[in-house]
Amino acid sequence: MRKEIELIIKNVEKVFRGDRGKIELSLLALLADGHLLIEDIPGVGKTLLADALALSINCEFKRAQFTSDLLPSDILGSLVFSAKTGEFRFRKGPVFTNILLADEINRGSPKTQSALLEAMNDRKVTIEGRTIPLPKPFLLIATQNPVETHGTFPLPESQLDRFIMSMSLGYPGKKEEKRMLYEQKEKDPLDSIKPVIEKEEILKIQERVRKVRFSEEIADYAIAISEETRKNPMLKIGASPRATLMVTRAAQAKAFMEGRDYVVPDDVKYVIKPVLSHRLFPKRGEERKDREVIIEDVLQRVAPPG
Repeated sequence: MRKEIELIIKNVEKVFRGDRGKIELSLLALLADGHLLIEDIPGVGKTLLADALALSINCEFKRAQFTSDLLPSDILGSLVFSAKTGEFRFRKGPVFTNILLADEINRGSPKTQSALLEAMNDRKVTIEGRTIPLPKPFLLIATQNPVETHGTFPLPESQLDRFIMSMSLGYPGKKEEKRMLYEQKEKDPLDSIKPVIEKEEILKIQERVRKVRFSEEIADYAIAISEETRKNPMLKIGASPRATLMVTRAAQAKAFMEGRDYVVPDDVKYVIKPVLSHRLFPKRGEERKDREVIIEDVLQRVAPPG
């Protein structure tokens, strides 16, 4: 399975001229059967990364551009009356797919944002009392512009907590940015992306990730980190129990990517920032870097199992 994972990473690297670690994190979210939030300013490659990952897997992929006038039914679907049959039929929305890109999710209204909660948490949606399961696998990749950007609605804490991890891409280096200019001069680089793995293989990998072992010491380590955030004087809100669960799941995926069937403390350390950064709310400072500094402080206070 490590070979297939490397194929996906190399496939995305063909078009995404950024940090390889960001590609690995986006893949970790998929293997852990979670959802990914990409936070950054417009134009740094958020959508490109999401597109490239989706196109690398032979599965159904849809994109929804969030705007202030987008309705929940535009995402979930709705009942449509057929004059021909005299009956209502359900027209599925873009959420019925394997990978959904919710582009600029914080430009959608709170009502539309919350329409995704059931899909994210339970992998199903309820329309007019009718519950319909979503296809498997199901991965939501949401991109988000900074809250200070005009015309945005910050995601509520309850929804942020349902993303297994988040990350910021940052600006590319000068060399990578120049290379991008020439690569996109005459054609869309995504045209060269072909699937390198079937969705059935992804489902098998997700099952194997869940079977990766973590010891009682690792569980205690993850819990101790969460508890430390809850009593940290710099935070208004610390890590939830769901956050602790997401830490262990992401660590399982990291261990699997490294070719191990057990989690080590370094796996937890690797995923801790992307898993907790969007879940913590400092008393001062709103930037992602402010939250990451606090997480660094927490890690210094909690000794890993020896």
